[in-house]
Amino acid sequence: MNQTSNTTTSNPHHWLEQITRWYEKHEHTIINELREFLSIPSVSTDSRFRDDVLECATFLKEYLQDKVGASTKLIPTQGFPIVYGELIHNPRLPSILIYGHYDVQPPDPLDQWNTPPFDPTIRNGAIYARGASDDKGQLWLLIQAIRFAIREQQLPCNIYFLLEGEEEIGSPALTAYLQEHALPAIDVSLVSDTSIPSENQPGITVSLRGIAYFQLDIWGPARDLHSGVYGGAVLNPATLLTHILNQIYDIHSGKIQIPNFYNDVIELTTQERTLLAKGTPPPEAFQQDTGLPPHAEQGYTYHESRTIRPSFDINGLWSGYQGEGSKTIIPASAHAKFSFRLVPNQNWQTIAQLVQTFIQSLIPNGIRYKLHTFHGGNPYRLPLNSPYYQLAEQAYALTFGTQPLPLYEGGSIPIVSLLAERTQRDVLLMGFGLPTDQIHAPNEHFKLHMLKRGIQTIGTFLYLLAHHHESQT
Repeated sequence: MNQTSNTTTSNPHHWLEQITRWYEKHEHTIINELREFLSIPSVSTDSRFRDDVLECATFLKEYLQDKVGASTKLIPTQGFPIVYGELIHNPRLPSILIYGHYDVQPPDPLDQWNTPPFDPTIRNGAIYARGASDDKGQLWLLIQAIRFAIREQQLPCNIYFLLEGEEEIGSPALTAYLQEHALPAIDVSLVSDTSIPSENQPGITVSLRGIAYFQLDIWGPARDLHSGVYGGAVLNPATLLTHILNQIYDIHSGKIQIPNFYNDVIELTTQERTLLAKGTPPPEAFQQDTGLPPHAEQGYTYHESRTIRPSFDINGLWSGYQGEGSKTIIPASAHAKFSFRLVPNQNWQTIAQLVQTFIQSLIPNGIRYKLHTFHGGNPYRLPLNSPYYQLAEQAYALTFGTQPLPLYEGGSIPIVSLLAERTQRDVLLMGFGLPTDQIHAPNEHFKLHMLKRGIQTIGTFLYLLAHHHESQT
């Protein structure tokens, strides 16, 4: 069967109707199989779940092989295996790399879940479980859209699957693999691990911030000292630590004070800032969500400050006495975890070196310290004139009936920039999560309506990609 001609003898509306009928016919099976996927507690950060993460990798490998028809294998790594699969039909067809992750965040605190996190429950039109939205549910809709095309013998492209089990801990194994191994030649990478503004307003994530994460340990006296006997005569490591953190960030301007930190930052054009403003939630909604009024960098809106500008945050801070009441000591040590979110054109390793140099300049003689770099990842931006962005834009518009917005995401998916670098191709972020999905929190869920919409949209994108490819050849 000539699969390319199959897709283009009809039209995208007819194709969308076919997807819809197929989904409605198989909805019960699709959801039950998703529940099985979600029931596996694949928590990558906790060694107690190691066997479960391995079970989840095997589940995916066998599912892609048995239900989708892909040629699959588990690629061993120093950590959890990579699930790799191929569906190669015709070298002349466009090729897509599907990236996703099968690991999930820890479910804690367990007492705040209304139902057990690994006993997927359907209520209020959503499926509740850890990983329901991030990223098992969204990975599932990619797989089902491809499965539809396979079942209908109309897959209009070649597919490569690259699915990892360590995204929630910084993707160390996949990063090492990509640095050492070449990927197949593709036209575009496709990821569903992001969100859209609302059920009725779709969006395409075109920008991700990068990250650089550190821990600073400072040691002062050989032991905790009596603050009355020694206070004023020795340097308190907790005081020094807070001084250093204060030097990094100016709370009044919202700017990072490390020399040369902003050297590589590229400003958005007026047109891009105007598009970004269209997707800005009102300050009242932001305050209702966070419990605080917005706090922005000078010269930028609060939404720009959390999406297109670098930021600094203290993620953990501890020193000295933590118990009830008072204890008058000078602590022997002080510690902080902190991170920077980075924007396109910044390099996290360059930033790490700037941070190291800056902190070293603030450490007095006689004080021992260690700056540990936990992990980092570079930012990513997809040009709005990318043909793949424009095809995705058409797919969302067809399925939602509304033109999608370009979304500038404040979060990070470090592996995305590496995929773009290694493939030398665009990475398309077509997400279907909602801001209310409570990812990384108790009662995470994914709307079943969005599962259906996602399958429809991805399936339509496959059609449009094939049509575009034919028009170019």
